[in-house]
Amino acid sequence: MADNTVAELLLQKLRDGDCEGLDSLELAGALGVDHQQVVGAVKSLQSLGEIIEAEQRSSKKWELSAEGQEIAESGSQEVRLLQSLPKEGLQQSELMKLPIAKVGFSKAMSNHWIRLDKAAEGGPRVFRTVDAVEDAVKEKLQLILQGKSDNVNEKDKSELKKRKLLNEVTIKTYWVTKGKGFSISISKQDTDLTPEMIASGSWRDKKFKAYNFNALGVMPESGHLHPLLKVRTQFRQIFLEMGFTEMPTNNFIESSFWNFDALFQPQQHPARDQHDTFFLLDPAMASEFPMDYLERVKKVHSEGGYGSQGYKYDWSINEAKKNLLRTHTTAVSARMLYKLAQQKEFMPVKYFSIDRVFRNETLDATHLAEFHQIEGVVADFGLTLGDLMGVLKEFFNKLGITKLRFKPAYNPYTEPSMEVFSYHEGLKKWVEVGNSGVFRPEMLLPMGLPEGVSVIAWGLSLERPTMIKYGINNIRELVGHKVNLQMVYDSPICRLDS
Repeated sequence: MADNTVAELLLQKLRDGDCEGLDSLELAGALGVDHQQVVGAVKSLQSLGEIIEAEQRSSKKWELSAEGQEIAESGSQEVRLLQSLPKEGLQQSELMKLPIAKVGFSKAMSNHWIRLDKAAEGGPRVFRTVDAVEDAVKEKLQLILQGKSDNVNEKDKSELKKRKLLNEVTIKTYWVTKGKGFSISISKQDTDLTPEMIASGSWRDKKFKAYNFNALGVMPESGHLHPLLKVRTQFRQIFLEMGFTEMPTNNFIESSFWNFDALFQPQQHPARDQHDTFFLLDPAMASEFPMDYLERVKKVHSEGGYGSQGYKYDWSINEAKKNLLRTHTTAVSARMLYKLAQQKEFMPVKYFSIDRVFRNETLDATHLAEFHQIEGVVADFGLTLGDLMGVLKEFFNKLGITKLRFKPAYNPYTEPSMEVFSYHEGLKKWVEVGNSGVFRPEMLLPMGLPEGVSVIAWGLSLERPTMIKYGINNIRELVGHKVNLQMVYDSPICRLDS
């Protein structure tokens, strides 16, 4: 039945009835419609002015749950279990196969209707202690189902509610009476005042729907995901599609050992100076290291080994203990590779990470003290520079970057090493987008990785949108007006540190 029809019937009953008003729930029952339809008709009539007056009322009633309705029809579990039990008794294991046994056995035992003989031959056996009982639970539920809940005391209702057979629900109804402008004819009110109505004067003869000045307006479109979050999500999805596993990068504080020494970076390297790295005052020193691994790192630095002559200097453990804000996520890669080396059998892995790193820089137009590094690592037997170039091409192609060049470079912990360049259509020139290389044996073999295992790796900065399709290609759309692409490229957000 349509809401308009319900509204018309409601008005007719108000006009023809002798009572002072109508209860919406009773009216729904009389009309044979859902109560919500009557509520909708009441609200519709209220919006037309003072045709009716409606007072909302609340009342509580008891309703049977689905399980309660089943018991009202078939009987309680404890009575049905008793009826299923033969006079000669039944093995407990057989009795518990009944679907009603879980609840029925417990309730029948507490009512002393049955007893359990644990010493019976063949195992515990259940016997009746009574011949017949009244199903009080079923009777109470039937009374409530018939609308006679007042005949059931509150203690019994509470017990039935605990058994989840009964629910107390709140019923909201409307008491409807005639309004000051009562009428049985419903005319549609105009909602818009048009220029034509004003010009012709027809608005004087029309009835307009009242404006609700307390209604909330439509929220303006505002707020967007930060471009870096969008790019981060894109990078992460690409790594996952390529079968990489994300490394845990929740430790911003690292020891110099994992940040530098484990990467075969000498202790006199300029990057370990306070002008380049944030060192901590409290706690100033780390204390826990894998000592056998630390000794191997010390030896390869100071004396050489694994086919290398090392750096030939007095390696200091106090320098390795210094705590700092990590300067690259490669410290996490070192930890993961060491953990990989401790496994009984080597398994090829592909790792990635995207997280924050810190550099003690002088802040200017092109430098920030922190940025986000993206790192990929692949470890397997026999990997070569060709494998690294192939993985990089696949990685950047998924970003939409197809024009790549590789240039030889130097890194303390990779040999060979390559810088990665991409041609930027907006700037009309080649720009650096990343750094890469093959980890040195002096870094891998002290960890305990098998000889013949190679590790290829690459890193880039999340903040450099020149290498990301979303970034500088759409930077004009982001700021809403023309910008100088070179100025954006040179800004701190475009900074690259690998």
